[in-house]
Order: sequence, then structure tokens, then C-alpha cells
Amino acid sequence: MSFALIMLVALLVDALIGWPDALYRRVSHPVVWIGALISGLDARLNRGRAPGRLLLGGVTVVIVICSATLPVLLVALVLGDSWLATLILGLMAWPLVATRSMYDHVNAVRDPLLKGDLPAARAALSMIVGRDTRPLDDAGISRAALESLAENTSDGIVAPLFWGVIGGLPGIVAYKAINTMDSMIGHRNDRYEHFGKCAARLDDLVNLIPARLTALFFALVSGRTGVALLVVARDARHHRSPNAGWPEAALAGSLDVRLSGPRVYGDRVADEPFVNARAPDPDKHSISRGLALYLRAMFLCGAVLVGLAAV
Repeated sequence: MSFALIMLVALLVDALIGWPDALYRRVSHPVVWIGALISGLDARLNRGRAPGRLLLGGVTVVIVICSATLPVLLVALVLGDSWLATLILGLMAWPLVATRSMYDHVNAVRDPLLKGDLPAARAALSMIVGRDTRPLDDAGISRAALESLAENTSDGIVAPLFWGVIGGLPGIVAYKAINTMDSMIGHRNDRYEHFGKCAARLDDLVNLIPARLTALFFALVSGRTGVALLVVARDARHHRSPNAGWPEAALAGSLDVRLSGPRVYGDRVADEPFVNARAPDPDKHSISRGLALYLRAMFLCGAVLVGLAAV
């Protein structure tokens, strides 16, 4: 069975219809199911002294990954190797690819921004970023939206497809379990510094190659490939994240704007360095250019899957 073909089915179905609201209201979403398990384990196991929390955090990672992947591994084994099995497994992988929702969420920021409705743009932006959006102007809104587009293209699309190509449906499910744990417990604060460390480090590891692939996809379809790759080589390693800096730097170089930089989280100011610092700030039209680049990168991603399936 071609795992690449299974991922191609998932990508195409998601690009066409996303995850409809009616379906979400009826059955929720697999990531929500995984999140409920993580929340339950967090409530029961995240207690005690630091060494114990580190161990119990590792136990949580094992429980979540096994609980998520073993059922779908059994399904894949029962279905066997056929065109029907490929279609069914592709449909099961479909909700774990966020191609359509990524575009829709960023587009929801772009539209009111173009109309000059900053409160609506900030409200839409607050749905996809963790920083305080209230003080952001046109440039700040555009910068945050483009950063989210870059990072989530890697985490939400390229990385799931990458691990799906390697491990089929169990591979993509395992990745989403790890990524969901990182988003929920992989924080550097008093509660999760030790309990979430294993999840955070594992997430860094599984995103290592996909983040660099995403940067390459952006650069190749940008029309400024050489410039984009130079920005990646110069600035990606200065980002606070070992992985997010790669797609952000590629997007910044491709659009000739600067990204990252200082931002506010609650009552804390994160004084981050700029990516592509010599370029101008993005303006309200930069999101449109970023979304156009994103669509081209997704076409390239799909073409790669076609090629792998053919091989």
C-alpha cells in the first residue's frame, strides 16, 4: 500500500471541504478527543516534585501515543492492501490535515484588515496566536498572521503529511498526538516545566525535518528562491524555536518583509530578534501575498505526494 497515496487522498479531501462545522458539531474532531485524554492525564498525574513530574510526563507521552495509534494500526491491518483500504485510510487521515482551515483562519484576518476594521482583524487574529492582539496596528496584525501561517503550515500540514508518508495512518496520528501534547503541556512555566518537557522535546524532534521542508517549499515557489534561502541560512537559527524559524525565515525572505521581533504575552514582553530585519514591516496587503504563496506551496506539496505515490 502507498502511504503517499493515502496522504494525497487526505490532502485533497481537506483542501476541498475542510472539516465542516456541521460535522464538528456532530462528532467534534479527533484532535479534541486526543486533547481530552491529555487533559485527564494532566489532572491526574501532574503533581508532586520535579523529578517525579518529569517521569510522569514521560508516562503521559507513552499513554497518549499508544492510545491514539494502536486502534488505527489495528484498523489498517484489518483493511489490508487494496484501493478501498487506501480510500478509507485516506478519509480517516483527512481531519488531521489542516490545509483548508489554515487558509480560512488567516483569510479571516486578512479580509477585515483590508477594509480597515482593526477590531475585527484583531479578534480574528486572537483565534490563531497566543500574543496580546489589542495593541497591534496594521503591521503588527500582518506580521502575526504571517508568522502563524508559516509555523502552522509546517505543524499543521507538512509535518502530518511527512509522518503519514513514513508511517501511514498510524504515523500521522502519532504525530498529531505529539503535537497536541506540546500545545497543551509543552510550556515553560511552573506547572509544565517538568511535566511537559518530554512532550516538548519530542515535538521538537518530530518537526525537525518537516520545518526545513516547509521552508524549502516556500522558497521554491516564491520567485525569490535564492534570497529566501539566504534569509533562512542567516536568520532561522536565531529564532526562539529550533524549528519555527525555518518556515518563518523562508516566508519573510520570499515576501521581502521582516517577521518575529518583540511581542506581548499577557503581562510579559518577549523581546525576540527580527527575522529578515533589514526588510520593511509587512503591510495590510502582505497577508494576501502570503496566502498566494501558501497556495503555491500546497500545490507543490501535492505534486510531491503524487510523485512519491507513483514511485
